[in-house]
Amino acid sequence: MGKGFEALFKESAIFANREVLSPHYIPQHLLFRDRQINDIEDSLTPSLRGERGRNVFIYGKTGTGKTSCMKYVVEQIKRLPMVKAEISYINCRVYNSRYRVLSKIAGDHIPLYAKRGYGVIDIYEKVISWVEEEARMLIVVLDEVDMIKDLDDLIYTLSRANSDMKAGGITIVGISNRVSFKEELDPRSLSTLYENELVFPPYNSQELSAIVKERVANGFRPDVVDPACVNLAAAIAAKESGDARLALKIITKAGELADERGLKSVGPKEVSEASKFAEEEIAYEVINTLPEHERLIVYAIALMTINGSRYKRLSEDSESFVLSGEIYNRYTSIAESLHKETKSARLYRRYIADLDMQGIILSYESGKGIRGHTKLIRLAYPPGKIKDMIEKTLFRENEAEVKSEEVASSDAA
Repeated sequence: MGKGFEALFKESAIFANREVLSPHYIPQHLLFRDRQINDIEDSLTPSLRGERGRNVFIYGKTGTGKTSCMKYVVEQIKRLPMVKAEISYINCRVYNSRYRVLSKIAGDHIPLYAKRGYGVIDIYEKVISWVEEEARMLIVVLDEVDMIKDLDDLIYTLSRANSDMKAGGITIVGISNRVSFKEELDPRSLSTLYENELVFPPYNSQELSAIVKERVANGFRPDVVDPACVNLAAAIAAKESGDARLALKIITKAGELADERGLKSVGPKEVSEASKFAEEEIAYEVINTLPEHERLIVYAIALMTINGSRYKRLSEDSESFVLSGEIYNRYTSIAESLHKETKSARLYRRYIADLDMQGIILSYESGKGIRGHTKLIRLAYPPGKIKDMIEKTLFRENEAEVKSEEVASSDAA
């Protein structure tokens, strides 16, 4: 017999409001991000006054508050009277092409025109006309901007629009986990940007502790969480990456473990156990949000780790390591099989550095027993799980992309 539905509706002895503990929850005040919020507001002020401003690009590792701060600023803007700007906030994991972004902008502001099967040029011209007719300033926020597959085309289109308009203008706000993503842009796109750059630093242990403490006070029942547990969750997250999402996931998972075990409080034991689950969950979330070619590289490493590589024959204790050059060859083979244009060896090295920085892989310079100079690379998480996860997401996305391109081509025709 199962526990029955009664268990699902049983009041928790641990949690008071689970929503407060969600990484998507935006508190009324974002701790330790006043300067960053002020910088965003200063950058957007000309657009809010009806003037053409500079584009803004916001960088920072996962869990540093980029999206939360931007959404906070957007909500503050909506409350201001007499604002001369309109905003489109776009999740580029969903709207991951120029066509989809332009369609989303049209859907936000010209609903009667949206979803009628128009081509890219028609949608672009309609958006330009809508901006011009009342000299509007349009702020386009592109969250996870590096997920857009034809980013060059989109950046060039939006930034050059200001030259095509007689009145009004468009300001781009790009948000990315990778400072290096602009290196992939064509020089013609870069030349049109003229942007401010804001970098969000990781939180330190004391900052994470204060953030978790505030959420615990509102999300858990009084006196349920030992103060030492707050500091422990913060210390683990600070050591890993300074990721506030990880700290919150650890304390939330610890609460769930205590709840499942019928405990009346959360102790260090639950936090230590929870950290193992939380770190892996966060890692898989990060992998799923990587740009397409970085995911292909991770997939190549997972396959080679599982199936073996030439280096495994050179050293008995090298079972989980693969050679950087071999990874690049496997990556190009996978990309070509999916009809993707492969990236250069220079960009590949940049991707490897990004993956290393995010803790998804570990890399070492080669030592004795290997000819030449290369990197030894291994995954920080189980390759089988990573392989299965990427196959479920990336290949499904690839099928959807092919269908979307067929529809877009048909519409454009």
